[in-house]
Amino acid sequence: MAYDPGAIDATLAAAVGDEPQLIAELREAFLDGVHRGLDGLERARDAQEWRVSALRLKGLAASFGAIRLMAIATEAAEAELRNIDVLRKLRRAVERL
Repeated sequence: MAYDPGAIDATLAAAVGDEPQLIAELREAFLDGVHRGLDGLERARDAQEWRVSALRLKGLAASFGAIRLMAIATEAAEAELRNIDVLRKLRRAVERL
């Protein structure tokens, strides 16, 4: 699956128009949410918390057009608690945002 670095900005521009400052603020809010979602996965105490955190992250990614992050969050929701490979993939995807 290819990564499109402009997908998030394009999604935001389609939603709010040509408002660079608003786009920047929304992008920052998105990134804050993504980091909280990743933190929730890393701190999950059981499989249910893990799954809920992964699905929240998936929903957030879908809302902003972050297709690769959404796909990996889907993989996380189906993985076992604290799956190291999935967490590594998520961290890399977040770094690329």
